[in-house]
Amino acid sequence: MTQIKLSAMPTGQYWVGTTVAYDEQGIKQNLLTLGQPIYIVQNEQGQFGVAVGGTLHPNIVAGGLSVFTHAPAISPSQFGNPDFQTDHHVKYSYMTGAMAGGIASADLVIAMGKAGMLASFGAAGLVPARIQEAIQQIQAAFPSGKPYAFNLIHSPNEEALERNAVRLYLEHGVKTVEASAFLDLTPHVVYYRAAGLSRNPDGSVKIGNRIIAKISRREVATLFMKPAPPRLLTPLVEQGLITQEQADLAQQVPMADDITCEADSGGHTDNRPLVALLPAILALRDEIQAEYRYPTPVRVGAGGGIGTPSAALAAFMMGADYIVTGSINQATMEAGSSLHTKKVLAQADMADVAMAPAADMFEMGVTVQVLKRGTMFPMRAQKLYEYYKTYDSIEAIPADEREKLEKTVFKRPIEDIWQGTVDYFMERDPEQIERANNNPKRKMALIFRWYLGLSSRWSNTGEKGREMDYQIWCGPAMGAFNAWVKGTYLEHYENRHVADIAEHVMLGAAFLYRMQTLKIQGVHFPPHLSVYRPGER
Repeated sequence: MTQIKLSAMPTGQYWVGTTVAYDEQGIKQNLLTLGQPIYIVQNEQGQFGVAVGGTLHPNIVAGGLSVFTHAPAISPSQFGNPDFQTDHHVKYSYMTGAMAGGIASADLVIAMGKAGMLASFGAAGLVPARIQEAIQQIQAAFPSGKPYAFNLIHSPNEEALERNAVRLYLEHGVKTVEASAFLDLTPHVVYYRAAGLSRNPDGSVKIGNRIIAKISRREVATLFMKPAPPRLLTPLVEQGLITQEQADLAQQVPMADDITCEADSGGHTDNRPLVALLPAILALRDEIQAEYRYPTPVRVGAGGGIGTPSAALAAFMMGADYIVTGSINQATMEAGSSLHTKKVLAQADMADVAMAPAADMFEMGVTVQVLKRGTMFPMRAQKLYEYYKTYDSIEAIPADEREKLEKTVFKRPIEDIWQGTVDYFMERDPEQIERANNNPKRKMALIFRWYLGLSSRWSNTGEKGREMDYQIWCGPAMGAFNAWVKGTYLEHYENRHVADIAEHVMLGAAFLYRMQTLKIQGVHFPPHLSVYRPGER
C-alpha cells in the first residue's frame, strides 16, 4: 500500500466517482492526468487515494469518499505570459535559442514550428549565402505560416556580417530576430526594428519586425527596453533606409518586445545565477514601463541553466514570461552538430564545462562556456590567448613555441593558415585583411581566430582526426538534463528530438507544480511518485 502522508484536515466534502487509485501505478497515472482536477480522498478502511473526475457533494452520500484536499487542472500553456504565445503564435511560453554556426539548424526550427513552438536559427558565424539558404528552406516548409526566428549576433569585429544579416532578413520578410551578444545598440539592429513599423487604422503603432534580445546585464537590457535613440535613427532617415514617420514611431515603442535574461548558459555567457539576474531585470522592466507606459510591456524571459522541468518551473515561479533552452537541444537529432558531438554531450555531467576564449571577440578577452569532456580545446584556446596578451606579433613568439603550435594545435604551417585566413575573409569581410596587413598583432589575432573558428565547425561536421580540438558550446544544463533522463528512452541521443524534449520539459513543469500545490496543502508522496520522468504518460 502506498504511503501518502497528510497533515491536512478533511474538507467536509465527499467525492463520488469511479476513477480513484490506491496503488502506486494508479496513483501516479492519476497525478499525471493534468487536464483534470484531482482529489486526495480516504475510504472506509482508512486508505488514502487519488481520485480524478467524479462529483463533489457537501454532505455524505452513499459510496462517497471523504475529501482532504485537491489540486486543480493544469496545462503547460498556463505558464508564462499569454501575450508571448499570442504575439509569436505558439502554444507554450517556450522557445529554443539560437546556437551559432547552424547548430540550431533549419531542421530544428522546422520541427519546433510544426509542433507549434518557437525556435531561433543559429545564423551567427555563417556567410550570407548560407543564411539565405536557411531562410528559403524554413519559409518553404511553412507555406501557411509557422513560428520561427533568426539570430542576429552583434559583430563588432566583423560589422559586415551584422549588416548583411539585417539586409537578408528585411529582403526575405523574416519577422522575428533573436538579438544576442550586443554590448550597445547598432545602426543595423535599429534599422531592422524601425523598418517594420507602421500605423494601425486606430493610429496605434504596428510592430512588423519583432526583436527578442538576449542579455545578461542591466545596462544592455536598458538599451533594448527603451525606444531607439535619435542618434541612430536620424542617419537612417538621411540615408533613405527608413521614413521620418518610422523614426517617429520608433520613439513610441521599445527596441525589443522580449528580453531574455541569459544566465549560466553555453557559449557567450557572464555565468550569472538566474535567481539573481531575473528578479533584477524584472524590476528594471517595471521601472521603465512606469516611465514609458507602453501599451504592451516588454516581456522578460529566462534562459541559461534550463534543462529540466524543475528548472523551468523555478523560472516561471520567479516571474519569467517565457523560458529559453539551449544546450540540451544540441544533442537532438535535428541539431546541426555531428553524431560524435551529440554522443559526447549525452554523456556530460554538470561539472564537465569550462570557459574558453571566444572566436568572434577574441581580442576583447570575451569568453564562451564550452564542454571540456573529451576535448583539449579549452586548454589550447586559453594558451593562444596567453600568447596574444604576451607578444605583439606571431614572429615574436619563441621559435620552439611556434613549432609546438604548428605540430600540436594548428597541425599546419602558420604560413598556410594565414593564406587560408586571407581567403576566408576576402569572401566575408575584406577590410579585416587590410587592417591586419598593417598591424602585426591584429594579424596574430586572426591566425589564432582561425583555430577558434574552425574548432566549432569541426565539431559540427565531425571532422576526423580533430576530435580533441572540438569546440562544443555547453552549459551545466546539459549535465542536469542527462541526469534527469537517465534510465529513460531519452538517455540515448538517438532518441532525442527537440520538440519531444520541449513537451516533456513543459509537461514535467506542470506536474511538479501540481505536486508542490499538494505539498503546501500538507500532502506528501514518496519521492518516486513526486518526480516526472519522460515516457511515463
